[in-house]
Amino acid sequence: MPPSSLRVVYAFAREMHPKTSDVFIQYGTAGFRTKAILLEHVVYRMGLLAVIRSRVKNGRTIGIMITASHNLEPDNGVKLIDPDGEMLEQSWEEIATRLANVSDNDLESTTEQVIKEVNADMSLKASVFIGMDTRYTSPRLAAAAVHGVIALKGTPKEFGIVTTPMLHFCVKCRNDNTYGTPTEEGYYEKIVGAFKNIRQKLPVSGEYNTTLYVDGANGVGGKKLNIIKKTLDGELDLVLHNLGGNGGKLNLNCGADFVKVSQKPPVGVEHVPFQRVASLDGDGDRIVYYYLDDKERMHLLDGDRIATLLASYITELLKACNAEELRLGLVQTAYANGASTKYITEDLKVPVTCVKTGVKHLHHAALSYDVGVYFEANGHGTVVYSELAKKNIRKIAEEGDAEQRKAASLLLNFIDMTNETVGDAISDLFLVETILCARGHNVRQWMKAYTDLPCRLLKVTVQDRNAISTADAERVCTSPEGLQTRINELVSRYKSGRSFVRPSGTEDVVRVYAEADTQESADKLAAEVAQAVFDLAGGVGERPKLPA
Repeated sequence: MPPSSLRVVYAFAREMHPKTSDVFIQYGTAGFRTKAILLEHVVYRMGLLAVIRSRVKNGRTIGIMITASHNLEPDNGVKLIDPDGEMLEQSWEEIATRLANVSDNDLESTTEQVIKEVNADMSLKASVFIGMDTRYTSPRLAAAAVHGVIALKGTPKEFGIVTTPMLHFCVKCRNDNTYGTPTEEGYYEKIVGAFKNIRQKLPVSGEYNTTLYVDGANGVGGKKLNIIKKTLDGELDLVLHNLGGNGGKLNLNCGADFVKVSQKPPVGVEHVPFQRVASLDGDGDRIVYYYLDDKERMHLLDGDRIATLLASYITELLKACNAEELRLGLVQTAYANGASTKYITEDLKVPVTCVKTGVKHLHHAALSYDVGVYFEANGHGTVVYSELAKKNIRKIAEEGDAEQRKAASLLLNFIDMTNETVGDAISDLFLVETILCARGHNVRQWMKAYTDLPCRLLKVTVQDRNAISTADAERVCTSPEGLQTRINELVSRYKSGRSFVRPSGTEDVVRVYAEADTQESADKLAAEVAQAVFDLAGGVGERPKLPA
């Protein structure tokens, strides 16, 4: 591409999306995420990068999602989606960071430099899908993305308001038409269609009831479930709360992240004792379940619980299919409750891999199994199936004996109901409901599989999050010196004690996790470790206090 055609890159930047702040911004696990007012120039530049990425991938479609997920309303963010519906390749995160931070005057030359560096053929067609969440700042940012795509002569296609997983699904389908149709309707057809198929084969029995309460986090997930609800033909009765009306603010005291971190029920939901509730996050890529008992105590069923439920049911179906040669494994992070890991390895006899926090690490590790189940405790996860697994299960569905065919056809519906590209609250909700229905279980029976160790999550504000380094899937702290030794000393004082610290991927805080045999001990251990972090890793503000 001759330099003259890059002039428009500068013109668009200067005239429409100028860089007005010198705040350095970094592409992390979740893309760029910060106050919405600091993002317009960044999103414009991600439009440029998406076109370059598309051309490096021979014109395959790339996605741009405008969202700050579970953050509060004033924030926003942007992340790129690779052709298979996966997150942007890690080596490109540094390129994205560089492009986002250069001055407007250097943007043209940096763009040219990036094109050379990645060896992009700028004469190829380029296709970019753009989606956004419900934030009031999203339309303006989506427009900036469109301008970035146009500036480098790419073709943008806007999907309007969609959940993040819907856009991942559409990008995957656009590049691989065997996966489905790349539209919102195509998503419903495949995922909701598979759920309705499977429910027609499974009678409602035992303690299961078809009523499910949903906390929509005042975000896009609840809005989409409101559309889906009308098509469920009574197979599932969704009672939807927090749909964004009545002054409810996105993710404020509601949503999966609030429920998981605060261990409190969301506002805006009318509760009935022992009624199961699914809580989604703001952009629909996380889900946790919970219920209140007759004493109004909350019981949380988080990502670990969902993962063990999925792994145990898929294992049953594989046995019934006589397809046990397929390797099923479960991928977790250090945040997974110790009790869940013990249950998976000792009771389910399923292999477990522990990886660093961040969906891309889990997704990658899950691909090494024929059937890889991965979840973060926060409720972000899915199941991935190898081509070999799908081929073998299809074959059994056609050629096995009657029982094997029945199990294989259930499993094929189960696979279609799964959004394999990324964690998807809507897809995961249907998977969970299918298993509870198949087993005739209520939420208390699901809870009985194992007893969680009490845990506590805290965060400590620090001068610079890069002062903390970790190893062994973030379970060991390698710097600053002396911190891990101190953590080991503190942990050794508690029964079933475990604690680790890790820097946040998005802000200057250090996250502290602790578990022990009682809630009191877990709270105290977390606070003591938080004090150690504050003292040894450059804490800012007030030193963490021990629980009274």
